[in-house]
Formats: sequence, C-alpha cells, structure tokens
Amino acid sequence: MTLPARIALAAPLAFLSMVATPIVAAEQLFDDARFGVLTSLDSGRKENGVFLTGMLLTDPFGREQATGVEKALRPRLHVGGELSTTGETSQVYAGFSWTVPVTRNVFVEAGFGGALHDGSLDSGDDPQLGCRALFHEYVAAGVKLLGNWQLLAQAGHSSHANLCDGPNDGLTRAGLTVGYRF
Repeated sequence: MTLPARIALAAPLAFLSMVATPIVAAEQLFDDARFGVLTSLDSGRKENGVFLTGMLLTDPFGREQATGVEKALRPRLHVGGELSTTGETSQVYAGFSWTVPVTRNVFVEAGFGGALHDGSLDSGDDPQLGCRALFHEYVAAGVKLLGNWQLLAQAGHSSHANLCDGPNDGLTRAGLTVGYRF
C-alpha cells in the first residue's frame, strides 16, 4: 500500500479518536464510539494480520426518543474504518445501524452502507475486489459493562454484489470492539 493511501485511510481513524470527546461535550453529535481489532475470515485469498477498527454512531432521527416499531424505522448513522497493520486492504465506510435490545444488558445490531478501500481490484494475491466502492454490512452482539462501556463481537462484509465488472472476492472480517456510550 502506498504512503498516500495509508495516510488517506489512517486520517479518518485518527480524526475520530481525537475529536470524539470534544464533539460530544460541545454538541452531543456522536452518541457512541467504538474501537477494536478484527481479523480476516476469508478463505482462498486470505488477508494476514489484524485490522484496527473504529466507528462513531450518531442519532439524527431521534431513535432514542422513539417507542415500539418507530425505533426500527429510525436507524442511527455510523462512520468508521478498518486499518490493516500488515499492508493488506484498509477501508472507510458509512451507513445506517439498527440496534435491538435483547435484555437490559444485551443487544444485537446490524448495519448497512457503503465503503471505499485501497485494495486490489483485479490482480495479485490479495482479495480482488473489482471496484473501489463497495457495499458494507455488519452484524454485532454486545453486552453493556460497567457505566457507559460495552463489549461487542462483530462480523462485517464488504463486496460489490456483482454490480461492478471484474472479480468480487469481497472482504469478511470479525473481531471484538470496546465501545463507550456518551
């Protein structure tokens, strides 16, 4: 991966980590910040190493104030990224997230949106992704810890769903994240 590509992908994660607290304190723009590590689940053209991940979530549609079915109709917005520690494919993504409580302390979540990556399009030993813009979806199960802290197990997938010319190996990763709910 080239230095400009690394900088372009590292910048959003660095930005998220530096501004999350001041933004929340001033405007309560973001209500959830998560950071963790992922690994590749792909077979065949598997990626090596771990991926540092970060995600911020916000509630512009008033999901927290909604009740019943209205909660399902009001997703939160998320923005995040995954940075390879070994020069594999890194990506940034954004989309919609739906969180459903299972018990008072356990919840499940699903998200859907788009991603941009710096990986191989159609050559090499890495996953061949066909085009730069991909769909990105994830599922997670989480548990609330002490105070505002939470621990999540998540799996995510990015691919172009055969809507671009070229290969569609996709990226599938899973891991753990620690979150803080503001």
